Parts: sequence; structure tokens; C-alpha cells
Amino acid sequence: MSNPIIIIGSGFAAYQLVKALRRSDKQAPITVITADDGHDYNKPDLSHVFTNKHNADALIRQTADNFAQDNEIVIYTQTKVETIDHHAQCVTTTKGDVLSYSKLVLATGASTFIPPMNGSAVKNVITLNSRIEYQAAQNKLDQAEHVLIIGAGLIGTELAMDLSTSGKTVSVVDPCNSIMQTLLPDAISAPLQQKLIQGGVKLYLNNTVQTLEQTDFGIEITLHSGEQFLVDSVISASGLKPNIHLAQQAGLTVDKGIIVNRQLQTSDSNIYALGDCAQIENKVLSYLQPTLLSANVLAKVLLQTESQTATLKLPAMLVKVKTPNLPIQLAGHTGQSVQKWSIELDKEGITARAFDDSNNLVGFITTQNHMSNALKMLKTLPALV
Repeated sequence: MSNPIIIIGSGFAAYQLVKALRRSDKQAPITVITADDGHDYNKPDLSHVFTNKHNADALIRQTADNFAQDNEIVIYTQTKVETIDHHAQCVTTTKGDVLSYSKLVLATGASTFIPPMNGSAVKNVITLNSRIEYQAAQNKLDQAEHVLIIGAGLIGTELAMDLSTSGKTVSVVDPCNSIMQTLLPDAISAPLQQKLIQGGVKLYLNNTVQTLEQTDFGIEITLHSGEQFLVDSVISASGLKPNIHLAQQAGLTVDKGIIVNRQLQTSDSNIYALGDCAQIENKVLSYLQPTLLSANVLAKVLLQTESQTATLKLPAMLVKVKTPNLPIQLAGHTGQSVQKWSIELDKEGITARAFDDSNNLVGFITTQNHMSNALKMLKTLPALV
């Protein structure tokens, strides 16, 4: 038997690739190596676990054993890859296994960034970028009455609304002047901010956390502004860092992520990268649809099922912000590089169109009932990749 395709990781990217491979080839040997339990779950569900009162086990769609059996693959769970030898085409695990591969896929994901802070409670900061992280923190968060979220970006805003809706007291700290500042213009950020405040969320914008000190009464927070208050738990939602350590160690070319071409191939012809760890044409696209499309292309590349090499093309795509008190969808470029905004606002919602310096539509944001216009506008946007 030929050496298997080895996939490092068991998140959305890894398992979508397994499914795509199996749709075309039922017998190609596939091995998955994962540092966690390998259970299949829907990661976006983490944004509303508190309102839905879901524990970590309730998120599992399929156990690792069942996934392995259904897809006829081998899974090494609770196993970390220690080194990659790209010359010998093998990986060595922390359990001492040396496994040879025909092709290797890095689906190592990303880790939550924790900003530099001082104090005895920094080591207790919670991250929620995976089911396993939620499982480790769920008892502490269940008992917490007051939760601090560091970061008011997409994930931090979603978590703040979910926690406050579930009955928690929530404070949010962010160095920006408005929530989701890198994605939303003031015309949409302001009403979203108002919805959070109406839900009881306390916002400390244009601010940072200086110290986290554990006391007998909770965690004492001291902000850059000098304000102090007590909370029971602290969650960092300050952005993601692609996990590139293994790639660096193997001598692959990396930047913000693991650099790949449009076939998801790294600087080594037998090693590929997929999902939150991959950098495609200077972009790290941490959303589900780019990962799904990438997995479909990579499956064709690995199996060589097309006469010409499959090439990744990413159209503009919708991103749903999970803030049910003010539903939002966005697409294309909506960040700070936007040269001009056109805002339409009425009692049904808001449509914000983003234009470049040549007056070309490059992105848009819709809220509430205006979201019915999103698909029509989406077709007019330029491709991402």
C-alpha cells in the first residue's frame, strides 16, 4: 500500500478535506493526526453557546471514532506532531510514532492572541477558539456573573451579545474608538453599539487592560484609563494568530500564515496548507466558505482528478455577523481602506456600499430587512482571489 495522505488537524478545514477526498476516492489511504479528541463539531455554534445553554458535548456532531469509520480513515487523537522531515517525507509525533506520507496537509488552524498584560490572573485568561477550549472553561463561565471580554472585533462582539442575552454582566475593552472598527463604518457600528449598551454591556473603548490581579473577590481589572472593577472571568477575543510553528520548523516559507499558491501548495511540493493557517496571495481568510472552496480544490490537486491542475478561485462571499439583536451581513472589502461610503437608512435597516478611489463598488454591509438585497449586490463584487 502506498503511503497515506496525512492531515495534521481535525477542525473544519481538515474534515472538509477528508469529505472532499472521499467524494472522489473511497480507497485512498488517509491519516489524520490531531492534538485534541478529534470530534466533529460546527465551530460557529461557539458564538451562541451561552444563549442556547449548550455544553461542549452538545456541540459534537460526530465522534472521532464514528467519523473515522464512516470515512474509512485512520485518526490519531490526543497526538501532536513534533517534527516534519520533508526530505524523508515523514512526521514524528510526541508519542514516538514515525509516520510516512505521500502528501502532507497542514490544517493546524490559528490560536487566539492574548495581548500583553501584567498581573497574577493573566494565566487565567480564557480563549474560545475551539470546542476543547470551551470545554475547559465552561464550568468557570457557567458560574461567572460578570465577564470581561478583551476585544470588540467580530468574535468579541458576538460573544458580548450572546453572554449578555444569557443573563451575564458583560464588560468589553478595546483600543479602537468603536466596535468592529476594522469592518464597519460608524453608521452601522453606532447602532450595533447601542444594542449592546441596551443589553447591559459596558463598553470601555479607546482603552486597554493594564493588569489582571486575582483577589479573594474575583479578578481586579485595571485599565489604561485608570478605571478599576472586579469580574469573575476574562475572555480574550483579540484576534487570531495562524499556527505556523511546524511549518517554520520544517523550513517552509511563512509570513502571517503558511504561504501557499492557488493549489494550496507550500514551498515544498509535497506539503500543502489549508484553512486558518494558510496565507493565499497575502490574505489569511478565516471564514468557512473560503476554507470549504479551498478544501474542494485541494482534494482535486491531491488526487490529480483533473487533466489540468485545479486552481483556487474565491468569489466575493457573504459573512454573517451573529448578532441577533441587530442582524448584519457583509461582503467584499469593508475595512479602513474604503475610500467612500454610500449609506441608505430607513426603518427597515441599513445598506452601506463601499467604493474605491475609482468609484468602483468593492464591498457592502446590510442590516435587518435590507439583507434581502445582499445576494443581488454580491454578484457585482470583484473576486477575493
